[in-house]
Amino acid sequence: MPTSKEHFAQRSAALRQELVVQGKRVQAQVEASFSSLFSRQAESAKQAISLDDPIDAADVAIEQAAVALLIDATRQGAELAERDLRDVLTIVKANNELERIADVGVDVAELVPKLEKMGPAFPDTFRVLTNSVVGIVRDTHQSLEKSDPQLANIVLQSQHAVWAFKGALVKETELKVAKGQLSIEFAFMLLEVAQQCEVIADHCTNIAEQVIYLTTGKIVRHMDTCWVEVPRQG
Repeated sequence: MPTSKEHFAQRSAALRQELVVQGKRVQAQVEASFSSLFSRQAESAKQAISLDDPIDAADVAIEQAAVALLIDATRQGAELAERDLRDVLTIVKANNELERIADVGVDVAELVPKLEKMGPAFPDTFRVLTNSVVGIVRDTHQSLEKSDPQLANIVLQSQHAVWAFKGALVKETELKVAKGQLSIEFAFMLLEVAQQCEVIADHCTNIAEQVIYLTTGKIVRHMDTCWVEVPRQG
């Protein structure tokens, strides 16, 4: 298949559109998973889990299409700019992170049947934590869709809020267990979801890094308590 610079750009743009659609799927799946968690309805959880199938299928299709594009460009000796290659690299990496976010969403939904048998209300801190993660997923998708490095930077900074909320939840949970106000089983459930929230946030920051790399060429990495730009080699 001929792959001129213009044809490469067309195929790359089509792949990016597929990635945007995939981002919408993942956002919907995560929202459905957390909704089923708070409603404690097993049937809603099953529906959320079923949303993972088209995500998995699209994940494979996008990666295969990206590889095929690079193979065609190499065989045809297409003269590509650095931005052209960054486009494809971003698509492949972000696609992988989106699929992993959906996997964690499935993990959350799979806890719902256990929660149906537990009576305690969710702590306010837990709701704040989960809502913040859902918000990060939304911001991540929008930054990817709009190629918005400013919004991507907001996603990076939001990770610190997730860590803070998780830390507060751990302390609150330990205190309530010690006072006999919360069962150990329910406490472990809360902390398991909190860990999954942190994992989702980590995947979102990985996507945000790629958005910044795509739009500015800058490489950012987390160092101790802040995000910094890492000098490019060469």
